[in-house]
Amino acid sequence: MIRQYELVEAVKAYDPDADEDLLNRAYVFVMKAHGAQTRASGDPYFTHPLEVAGILVGMRLDVATIVTALLHDTVEDTLATSEEIEQLFGKEVSFLVDGVTKLSQIQLQSDKTKQAENFRKLLVAMSSDIRVLLVKLADRLHNMRTLHYIKNEEKRKRIALETSEIYAPLAERIGMHEVKDELQDVAFGILHPDARESIVQRLDYLHEQSGDLTTPVIDELHEVLNENGLAAIVAGREKTPCSIWRKMKKKNVTFEQISDIVAFRIIVDTVQQCYRALGILHSTYPVIAQRFKDYISTPKENGYQSLHTAVIGPNQQRVEVQIRTKEMDEIAEMGVAAHWQYKQGTAHDGHQYRWLRDLLDILDTAEDPEDFLEHTKLEMFQDQVFCFTPDGDLITLPRGATTIDFAYAVHSDVGNHCSGVKVNGRIMPLRTEIENGDQVEVMTSKSQFPSPSWERFVVTGKARSSIRRYIRQQKRQQFIKLGKSLIQKGFKESKLNFEEKALEKALDEFQARNIEDIYAQIGEGLRTVPVLIRFLHPELPHELDLEQLSDGRERAISGSKEEALAISGLIPGMAVHYAGCCHPLPGDKIIGIVTTGRGVTIHTQECDSLNPLMDEPERWIDVAWNLKAAESQQHIGRLRVTLSNQPGAIAAITAAVAKENANITNLKIDHRSHDYYEFWMDLDVKDAEHLNSIVASLRSLKKVLEVNRAKS
Repeated sequence: MIRQYELVEAVKAYDPDADEDLLNRAYVFVMKAHGAQTRASGDPYFTHPLEVAGILVGMRLDVATIVTALLHDTVEDTLATSEEIEQLFGKEVSFLVDGVTKLSQIQLQSDKTKQAENFRKLLVAMSSDIRVLLVKLADRLHNMRTLHYIKNEEKRKRIALETSEIYAPLAERIGMHEVKDELQDVAFGILHPDARESIVQRLDYLHEQSGDLTTPVIDELHEVLNENGLAAIVAGREKTPCSIWRKMKKKNVTFEQISDIVAFRIIVDTVQQCYRALGILHSTYPVIAQRFKDYISTPKENGYQSLHTAVIGPNQQRVEVQIRTKEMDEIAEMGVAAHWQYKQGTAHDGHQYRWLRDLLDILDTAEDPEDFLEHTKLEMFQDQVFCFTPDGDLITLPRGATTIDFAYAVHSDVGNHCSGVKVNGRIMPLRTEIENGDQVEVMTSKSQFPSPSWERFVVTGKARSSIRRYIRQQKRQQFIKLGKSLIQKGFKESKLNFEEKALEKALDEFQARNIEDIYAQIGEGLRTVPVLIRFLHPELPHELDLEQLSDGRERAISGSKEEALAISGLIPGMAVHYAGCCHPLPGDKIIGIVTTGRGVTIHTQECDSLNPLMDEPERWIDVAWNLKAAESQQHIGRLRVTLSNQPGAIAAITAAVAKENANITNLKIDHRSHDYYEFWMDLDVKDAEHLNSIVASLRSLKKVLEVNRAKS
């Protein structure tokens, strides 16, 4: 725990003009405010804000941010008020504290909704001042360091998942890679303890067998640079267990197949020396193709700059190298926080981050908090490609983004009226994926509007939320028109006069803001015409059978197949089957194949069984998952596993599957030898991501030689 005089001295060491009185008053205030409160560890509660402040002092942040760190829990967890904070510490600190404070006073429907609402408020606050996010990340970092003291396992996992899905990507987005790595790795240990332990054991074994992996490489790189007259700092750092596990999942490889467990860094004084160091490496060692990236001439959105390359280096090892200046290195590790050391105040303005503006656009277009959270995760989790407008403006998009994503990145109106695109001067389909360096020109038309099919191939949260918003508005107009027609018809069949103004009496009963809301509820099938008539005309004899009023909507919906609800793009009631060859799961890209007498069979787009059907395009139907409906159904995922023929091997498999909250429904061994055996395994899973997590966990087991998902 940092003491009062230590805190003041540490701040004044890098900011001699710091307001010492403000720091002292905040320190004393937080000690008194939290009083005898304790944390799950049994420590006094005030140790937490002191540790958070200590983390930010290590980043050399300004006094207002340090004071905010000290006070960030006082409004929520003590008797202190926002007015009191503003009176004692000023408007700037009060605003920052409010941005970090949780929405404890709002009654929300679920933990997921609460998480989304908290995140929504955090985004709004940090859009005006990015320091709100810095304090929140430091707060979450200390909470993760002490998470093991929480006894409730479910609560630990919920906090770890939130950290992994929201706070770690946010830290990465503003360039704070050290914070991101620690958040991810602690969360990984909570969510996948067996996988992390297995990777740690393999790293330990690797160290025992190979000794020091970094020093010989560092020494040789240093010598090569010196021989060419370039003085540089050379360092190496081992990837975290979490980043190794993620790479195993992403590349679909085993631990033994990863050859770049250690990343090396060359730090020089100037940009010119960066390119000189690159030339020395490339002329000394064989270069690994397609591994060079120049983030100096084209920086990432978070300000990250560096040259990335990979070579076959010392002892024929594959070596990943990052080359940067000292300033670039500070910004790479500390991101926004490093700007205080080089350009005072420039990092205060959150609007310099295009991705943050995109998140705010999503906030405006999302239907509900959970919808917003889904699209926000899409926006934060992707790798990037760099492309240009015809005027040369740089647009950064997630890898796999299409020209429609580009159009929405330029402006929502451009996306909504996109009628065609040119990529590098050639007219291309709207679903064309953008590559690094592409120049994209968007053609628009006032008569063009978003198509529901666009949502199936866009990847950015901004594009998807904008498309959904437009479609939602269009559907509402259709529901209003249908609802009005049904009401008029119902009144006519009941021999009643219909007067639109009379519907105002039902606004409170229907929880509607206006008459159009009532029409929309009837048209969508959320309310029925008989219920409306009985409310407006309670004098009608009870024996009058209003349920006979024609409202085909209920019958149409109730007559649809349950399986069809999970798939969009089909006619309700159509018979649907999931292919037994590839076992499609929610999250997979899928295609529908029409089969005479069987309806539609759903395959993954990578399924080998589709190859013979290439000459029958008339049987193919463009379909997609309705993820919300799919959540309530059971799904089968099939794996092909090659396992060492050792005692306890099957037990290790079943234990790993159980840890991932999945169930083995079928297991068939089709080849067995003295050393190994191969089998098929069917699992009850939630979706494709769930199955991928199981695959990654199985690959981390020593006895598993190979595991892949079935494709045919």
